[in-house]
Amino acid sequence: MRISFIKWFSIVTISSLLVLAGCQNSGSSKEDNEKSSSGNTSKQQEQTTDNTNEHDHNHDHDHDHSHALDEETKQIYEGYFEDSQVKDRSLSDWEGDWQSVYPYLQDGTLDEVFVYKAENEGDKTAEAYKKYYNKGYQTDVDRILIQGDMVTFFKNGDKYTGEYTYDGYEILTYDAGNRGVRYIFKLVEETEELPQYIQFSDHSIYPNEAGHYHLYWGDSREDLLEEVNNWPTYYPSEMDGHDIVHEMMAH
Repeated sequence: MRISFIKWFSIVTISSLLVLAGCQNSGSSKEDNEKSSSGNTSKQQEQTTDNTNEHDHNHDHDHDHSHALDEETKQIYEGYFEDSQVKDRSLSDWEGDWQSVYPYLQDGTLDEVFVYKAENEGDKTAEAYKKYYNKGYQTDVDRILIQGDMVTFFKNGDKYTGEYTYDGYEILTYDAGNRGVRYIFKLVEETEELPQYIQFSDHSIYPNEAGHYHLYWGDSREDLLEEVNNWPTYYPSEMDGHDIVHEMMAH
């Protein structure tokens, strides 16, 4: 009986030791898992931070790049650019149905623009601005339609259509020191009712869809380049007077 008791006691002792060892191993595995999970979390956080920093860098880079482009566009619009920046353009840049802004000056719609200019630019009164633009915008061609190489002039209830081909560009320097580019197109087949040359100026110097433009026309290429006082101006025909006022004040 003594031998049986000793044998029973030994079995119980060994079993207890095995259970204790199992608990210790289980605790170690849990701790290791927690450490491993903590390590992975830290690595994920680090990666997220890196990605965030990369996003911020890219965002800042894109913002700076866009800002630079805006500044460059603004400088070009104001007439400051290098000759090397100027590129050829096709008539498609001005394709569409266009209306003269001169009637809006005559009926007083543009008075708001002249007041705005007087208050913000300060070198003329609103009345002086209106007089200046009255001379600049004056025209009897109230609408122009450009489709492909065909240009239609609407004048005094009549319309005249002709085909025009690209004839290069000229860079002009103005008295104020800024410059502009005239994009020139020549009438393919001589027609009495149509000008031999038309010259576009829209403050852009490379291929770009125009939002508005100034147009010069006549039968002498050279004489047109000398014209800086009368520049009939055209905006898309679907725009109303309020839209045009808003666009003018935005620029």
